[in-house]
Amino acid sequence: MTEQRPLCSIVIRAYNEEQHIGKLLAGIQMQDLQDYEIILVDSGSTDSTLEIAASYPVRIVSIDSSEFTFGRSLNRGLATARGKIAVIVSAHCYPVYPDWLEQLSKPFEDEKVAICYGKQRGGETNHYSEHQFFRTYFPDISQPDQGQPYTHNANAAIRRSLWEEHPYNEELTGLEDLAWSSWAREQGYRIVYLADAEVIHIHQETIRQVHNRYRREAIALKQILPESRFSLRDLLGMFLYKMASDLKQASREKLLAREFWDILQFRFVQYLGTWQGYRYSGKIDQQLHQRFYYPPGSLTEKIPESRPVEPIPYTSGAAEENSR
Repeated sequence: MTEQRPLCSIVIRAYNEEQHIGKLLAGIQMQDLQDYEIILVDSGSTDSTLEIAASYPVRIVSIDSSEFTFGRSLNRGLATARGKIAVIVSAHCYPVYPDWLEQLSKPFEDEKVAICYGKQRGGETNHYSEHQFFRTYFPDISQPDQGQPYTHNANAAIRRSLWEEHPYNEELTGLEDLAWSSWAREQGYRIVYLADAEVIHIHQETIRQVHNRYRREAIALKQILPESRFSLRDLLGMFLYKMASDLKQASREKLLAREFWDILQFRFVQYLGTWQGYRYSGKIDQQLHQRFYYPPGSLTEKIPESRPVEPIPYTSGAAEENSR
C-alpha cells in the first residue's frame, strides 16, 4: 500500500529557542489546513527547546555545530521531508491567522510557481528600525508575480521537487534564500508574495548582534554577486537616508524621544556591518559560520482590504506582540 504523503512539510531551524518554539508549534496546530508534517532541525540546543518540541508531533533532525551553515541545516531537514510543498519558518516566528499554511500553499496549484513568501511584522522586542524594515520589504499588498528575486526564509514555502533539482547553497554565510530564488527565476519560475500569510517575527537582538547579522549577510551577498559594491559613500548615504526616514516616522507616531538613540545605533551598525562584510577578504570556512551563528561562549501605495479571518487566540502575549 502506497504511503500517504502530506501536502506540506514544515521545516523549522532552531538553536536555543525555548522562549518561542512552543508558540510557533501551537500556532501550527491551530491551522485550518492540517495536511502537514513538522521537521525541527536543531543545531545543538542546550536549553529546553527539544523537550518542548517533543510534546508536539515533531520529527527532530540534528546537525552538529561543526557542520552548521544556514543552507546545510535546511538541506538536512528537506532531505527527510515528504511533502510536495516545503514550508520554511523561523523558530522565533508564529503565524497570526489560522489560514497561514493554506495561504502559503495555494499558489503552488500553478506549476510555474517556485516560491511563495509571506508578510512579517515584529514583536515588542524588535528594534524600531526593524519594524520599518518589515513594513518596507513586506507590504500590505500581495504580488502574484514578483519581478525580482527577493524572498525570506523566516516565512516562505518552496516547491520541493525544485529543491531536489537545486539544493540550497551550503557555503554561504546567509541569504541562501536569495541565492535559491535567483536560480528559480533564471529557470523561468515565478515568485509570489502573499500579504495574508502573516507571521510575527520576534527578535531580541543587541546592537552588536544586529551588526553581526548585517556583516554576515553582506559577506554572503558578495559571494552571490561578486561584482556588487558597497562603498563608504554608500554607507554614509544609506545611513543618513534611512535614519532620517525612521526619525520622521517616529515623530509622526510621537515616539521620537523614546526611539531616537536606538534608531541611530541600529541604522549605523546596519550599514557599518554591510560595508565591513563587503570588505571581508578572509577565508569563509566552518569557523566563520560558527562565529556568525552561535553566540559567544557557546558553540505605489494602496489601501489593503481587511481580512475576514480572526487571528489565532494565543493564550499569552500575542495581542501585545502584534500591536506594533
